[in-house]
Amino acid sequence: MDVRKMLFTEKLLNWYFKKDSLPYWCIFALDCILFYIAGFLIFWAIFRYGAASAHLNQIFFTTSLYLIPTCIAFKLFHTYDGILRFSSFADLQKTAYAMTVSLGIAAIIHYPIFWLEGTPILHVSLRHLLVLYMLATILMWSVRILIKTLYDIVFTNDNAVNTLIYGTKNGGIGLAKSIRSEKPVRFRLKGFISTNSSMVGRFLMGKEVYQNDEHLAEVIEKLKIKVVLVSPIRNKDFRNDAALQDILINAGVRIFMESSAKEWHGEDEDFSVEQLKEVSVEDLLPRDEIKVDMMSIGRQLAGKRILITGSAGSIGSEMVRQVAPYKPSAMMLIDQAETPQHDIRLMMAKQWPDIPCETIVTSICKEKRMEDIFSAFRPDYVFHAAAYKHVPMMENNPSESVQNNVYGTKVIADLSVKYGVKKFVMVSTDKAVNPTNVMGCSKRICEIYVQALNNGPTPDPSQKGGEDSHQQGQVAKPNKNGEETKSQISTRCQFVTTRFGNVLGSNGSVIPLFKEQIKKGGPVTVTHPDIIRFFMLIPEACKLVLEAGTKGNGGEIFVFDMGQPVKIVDLAKRMIQLSGAKDIEIKFTGLRAGEKLYEEVLNEKENTKPSFHEKIRIAEVRKYEYEEVEKDIEELIQISKQYDDMATVKKMKEIVPEYKSKNSKYEVLDKQE
Repeated sequence: MDVRKMLFTEKLLNWYFKKDSLPYWCIFALDCILFYIAGFLIFWAIFRYGAASAHLNQIFFTTSLYLIPTCIAFKLFHTYDGILRFSSFADLQKTAYAMTVSLGIAAIIHYPIFWLEGTPILHVSLRHLLVLYMLATILMWSVRILIKTLYDIVFTNDNAVNTLIYGTKNGGIGLAKSIRSEKPVRFRLKGFISTNSSMVGRFLMGKEVYQNDEHLAEVIEKLKIKVVLVSPIRNKDFRNDAALQDILINAGVRIFMESSAKEWHGEDEDFSVEQLKEVSVEDLLPRDEIKVDMMSIGRQLAGKRILITGSAGSIGSEMVRQVAPYKPSAMMLIDQAETPQHDIRLMMAKQWPDIPCETIVTSICKEKRMEDIFSAFRPDYVFHAAAYKHVPMMENNPSESVQNNVYGTKVIADLSVKYGVKKFVMVSTDKAVNPTNVMGCSKRICEIYVQALNNGPTPDPSQKGGEDSHQQGQVAKPNKNGEETKSQISTRCQFVTTRFGNVLGSNGSVIPLFKEQIKKGGPVTVTHPDIIRFFMLIPEACKLVLEAGTKGNGGEIFVFDMGQPVKIVDLAKRMIQLSGAKDIEIKFTGLRAGEKLYEEVLNEKENTKPSFHEKIRIAEVRKYEYEEVEKDIEELIQISKQYDDMATVKKMKEIVPEYKSKNSKYEVLDKQE
């Protein structure tokens, strides 16, 4: 029997006493007791001690009577739902509202009670009634403040660091509440930072609001600030405020902010310090929020067969992650990098096991293999992200650049036509504009080919052998007048090109390189003090690729607004500052072969026109005849197989006359011209 009683008691406690908080009835009972205490104190003051002792029963009945509307108000305003040690101004407000309402009810019932005879109820004036409710409210506030203060003193971690919060509205207040409710407390709130001069000098949650100006460094030193937390709804303002970043970094302050692409709306969001992480340099680069209608894109991709080349790369793998949630009927993922492709395979099996997916390890240059894949899979959409991309490597290996980038693209593009692909989306680069290196020129040739393939008569697939029809369309051929019929045009594969700059954190990019160099103690190598680059987050770039690809009509080259360019030397300095490392040298090594100081997004002869998205523009480029382009590219491919670097690059320059080599052995070819 004793064991049963113990089990019953344990279950009862587990039911009542929730994790880390008192049950609601304890708080409710505590407030009732405080109301009784206030009642006895008031009546003692009215009747003095002797008279009060003689009227204890009447005092109890009278207080109980006025407690009835008070309990009703407690229920209406849920004053007992909070956790006492985490009490905030909002909890005090609810208590005040409840007591005000109950006072109003008590005042109404006061008069009929006053005229009742023969009852054990004391007759008090409205003035005494008002004092009773005021005292009860003060007692309830005091207990909440006392418990919270004691909790903060007892449970504050000795290692808690002095902290400022950037942002004074919903986001900042939400963060302040969050850090105070942590157990143990990691951040000791010392104040807020605001760009709004009307807020400066005011107090929020008992802490002062400081101006975001040159005097902030003195405040940081005076208050011994070690951390600044950035309100999620102020991320954009903080990223664009380089002066504030410099003040914090130079003062050795650690910065925590939300770095994901989540859109914060402010009013009804739940803000938690757990959502923040210590910033890296990528988080501080100035950029505007990019909004894309992913649901509209998803509706077009749902139930379709999607093929992605370069699926193990930085862009390709993110394309996989963004396409898969919209439930395509099947996915075909192609890459020649075995280990990263295996990682993609595991990811698909774990996160989207219900999507039929094949992960193929092969090269896009293997025409027979690609033919078999297209013939069996019959894709609706092709996202072509496979390419050699490293400028110095391709400068030393132009034949490989042609065979992989140009020939590989030609193979995939021709098969897309042959097997009736609805849309072919090619990922290009800003290095294709006025190229100064082999890699950029190879991508420009790819752009030229797919655009010519979109605009001109398509090659007769019968020359390649195999099937030439597909349920979504036939290969378009000119009629006897040399023109395509409307039905043929409507069933053509639409070729869309997307062109953008560097993506943050991609494989082999400058940021991972700098991190490794800083970790080793330097030096950090920068090619030139004036070199600048555009940067974009990988998820943002892929969203724009998907929008351009699904909404494009074919033949366009879509140019992405990359925001403001960043000086690489400033990037290196910022990364060194953020690391906290001392005496790290920045060493200038000189421009690499084929490298230029700045990247362009448009050729100087090109113009742009707006599109369906403010961050995407359509480049108006020169039109090319398909037959001429195909002849030149076939010749280029054959030359590349001789592995004569000069001959290969010479032919590339013939196809792309604006290609002028920089800091390269191929400059001699420009002089010959």
